[in-house]
Amino acid sequence: MRRVLIVSHALELGGAESSLIGYLHALAKKEDVKTDLFLYRQSGELMKYIPEGINLIPEKQKYACLAVPLKDIVKKGHILIAAGRTIGKYLSKRYVKKHGINRQKSAIALEYSHKYTKAFMPRISDKEYELAISFLTPHYFVTDKVNAKMKLAFIHTDYAYISVDRESERKMWEKYDCIAAVSESVRHSFVKLFPELEKKTTVIENINPTELIKTRAEEFVPKAEMPEDSIKILSIGRFCDAKNFENIPVKAAILKGKGLNFKWYIIGFGDEKPITNAIKATHTENEVIILGKKTNPYPYIKRCDIYAQPSRYEGKAVTVLEAQMLGKPVIITNYTTAPSQLVDGYDGVIAPMDNYGFCDKLYDLINDRKKQIELSNNCKKSDYSNKSQLEKLFNII
Repeated sequence: MRRVLIVSHALELGGAESSLIGYLHALAKKEDVKTDLFLYRQSGELMKYIPEGINLIPEKQKYACLAVPLKDIVKKGHILIAAGRTIGKYLSKRYVKKHGINRQKSAIALEYSHKYTKAFMPRISDKEYELAISFLTPHYFVTDKVNAKMKLAFIHTDYAYISVDRESERKMWEKYDCIAAVSESVRHSFVKLFPELEKKTTVIENINPTELIKTRAEEFVPKAEMPEDSIKILSIGRFCDAKNFENIPVKAAILKGKGLNFKWYIIGFGDEKPITNAIKATHTENEVIILGKKTNPYPYIKRCDIYAQPSRYEGKAVTVLEAQMLGKPVIITNYTTAPSQLVDGYDGVIAPMDNYGFCDKLYDLINDRKKQIELSNNCKKSDYSNKSQLEKLFNII
């Protein structure tokens, strides 16, 4: 019996979190593997999808403090954790200011938060594992708080588009036996920044729970929220710089100017203000609809006509794969990792990053029903589950 430990933050809605559910479902079917899961916070809409056969390690309060406001940590008596986070916050601000880094594109604050609290954290488990996986960065706790013969850390982000403290992160990554990127493009950008770690890196793609996604897509039909009176475009993701959702109203205004009858729906959570401000500025209140956070987004994907991902950068967008699994025509921007996301013209369309170029491609797709059906049929013929990726983990062991 092989023992595997997976460590991650929580199971809130997100692409990486959906992929984690995929891994858990695949591992639960392996009779010769016993899998433990440790989450810093046992919270999130995806908690209920942890399959039987996965052992959920009880939550440890000090790890849960990583996402709690500092004043609340102090009230709970975790003074050292609060001190570590305060130091990390101060030093990250100083680093960002010194190097003139755009804070929206910086991953330094989160990295420092974990870096300067790890000394005060308890051990995650006293067991010995064949493989311990740190699923989401920062990757400080699996190296210091777990006993395992092999330790692996995942990369879900395109390092070409984020700012990091290279020397600090290098020391974090080099403690791992293996570093797994979710696509070849993600691996390439990582190795370009950390060439000395190239021999440790490999590609292990996201595992997607196809059967679960298709089942959840049938749970209800959002007729009232997405009526049939217009073309239905859908985008899903966190409201952040990477997803570029504040440019959706601009794109919508361009399409509106072309005379299209459509609605562009957005599912997600975060800071809505840049999006709502753009809606007002472009007078697209009737065209752009923010649906907000949805525990189950799959019925909305099933109901849409076209799924659009207008991101500035991605590792590998899980929502795009989920739309493809549900047989939807997909259009994405030409971010760096786009060619590893889909085959342009076969199971999706890659459009220019600029608003007008993107809208030209989207307009053509909307008006080409034959192409939509072709893309949809090709998606239905393809296997996006990536279950074979699980064997790569065990080959590493």
